[in-house]
Amino acid sequence: MRILIYSYNYHPEPIGIAPLMTELAEGLVKQGHEVRVITGMPNYPQREIYEEYRGKWYVTEQKNGVTIQRSYLRIKSKPNLIDRLLLELSFIFTSLPQALRGWQPSLILLTIPPLLVSLPATLLSRLYNCPVVLNVQDILPEAAVRVGLIKNEWMIRALQAIEQFAYRNAHAISVIADGFVENLVSKGVPTQKIVCIPNWVNVDFIRPLPKNNNQFRLSYQLEDKFVVLYSGNIALTQGLETVIEAASCLLDLSEIVFVIAGEEKALKRLQAYCQRCGASNVLLVPLMPREKLPSMLAAADVGLVVQKRNVISFNMPSKIPLLLASGRPIVASVPASGTAARAVRKSGGGIVVGPESPQALAEAIRNLYANPVLAAKLGYKGRLFAIEHYSFEKALAEYSALFAEVVAARSQSNSNRMLPKLTSSKSMIDI
Repeated sequence: MRILIYSYNYHPEPIGIAPLMTELAEGLVKQGHEVRVITGMPNYPQREIYEEYRGKWYVTEQKNGVTIQRSYLRIKSKPNLIDRLLLELSFIFTSLPQALRGWQPSLILLTIPPLLVSLPATLLSRLYNCPVVLNVQDILPEAAVRVGLIKNEWMIRALQAIEQFAYRNAHAISVIADGFVENLVSKGVPTQKIVCIPNWVNVDFIRPLPKNNNQFRLSYQLEDKFVVLYSGNIALTQGLETVIEAASCLLDLSEIVFVIAGEEKALKRLQAYCQRCGASNVLLVPLMPREKLPSMLAAADVGLVVQKRNVISFNMPSKIPLLLASGRPIVASVPASGTAARAVRKSGGGIVVGPESPQALAEAIRNLYANPVLAAKLGYKGRLFAIEHYSFEKALAEYSALFAEVVAARSQSNSNRMLPKLTSSKSMIDI
């Protein structure tokens, strides 16, 4: 097949959807498919265009058999609501010429967010007469409303209308957790349109490694420490202040060090909070390049997943499969009924405590520090679960089967319209 992936984020961005879409695109190429990726100039997580891409409207690259077609983005490092809207609009208008500059696809895979990109993807679907598979990584505008990012009633209604437009015009919808399925069905999306394919992790790349002579530990003088690690996005939904307050509750145990790896501007804000809390046992470090990620994860004794209590229940952090695959126990400070809590409990690889409760988080960490056998048992169970449920090979096979089924159903539907007297009029996609 010729597969057009429409993804706002892609390599070389180190976290979030970018590594996932990069691995998927390159995996599809290895299976013999042709893949084009329509994406923006790399900017995440700094929210600044990477230096080598600044001042350019269009860039076309080749990487591991994938054609990457980049376009200009209007981006601000501290965006307000209007800036975010203008960012999405800039991607819509600049990416469309790139999408039209190349071969005709058999299928379009569209990742959301951003939500507005469903508009050009639907137009391309009609121009090329090919199906669209919608890959839903977060449900907007619901998630943004829940954390207070969007408050204007007119804006909310407009985005809800676009959300329904995206679901209605997609030929199939892939979601990353069961909670997403429940949410979409409650909004009237037919169940036969939806397939759940969890985000994956390369279990050969991310794997249990020894802590002795670990490069990350050596670099930050952590050789004899019990390392509690949070790495990833630092935004409204996380509430890293809870982690810093928990660290201040554990100052009596000098062996315990909290390491927070994130975007440098966010770390400056957290540094000030550490000083206010007297949390001298917190080490703030920049995000590691992707090739150093296995070493950083292996340096941890405990990995953290943190959410605020107002985070919408279906949110599924992509760091959960990573931490499980690394063979380190998880402490998840997340809403008890949410998708993240269910995933950690089901894996057997961690402990779930209430969100925004520094005391509960500190107590769980203290417990694992005092019980290395329990910590090792949780890490072992998590690793086995990641291999069975979150491997890239499993996800790639499921996406390949989905794409083949959607393309076949589309072809059958076209044949039905051309030969109505000879074939059935049914044209539903059955997934």
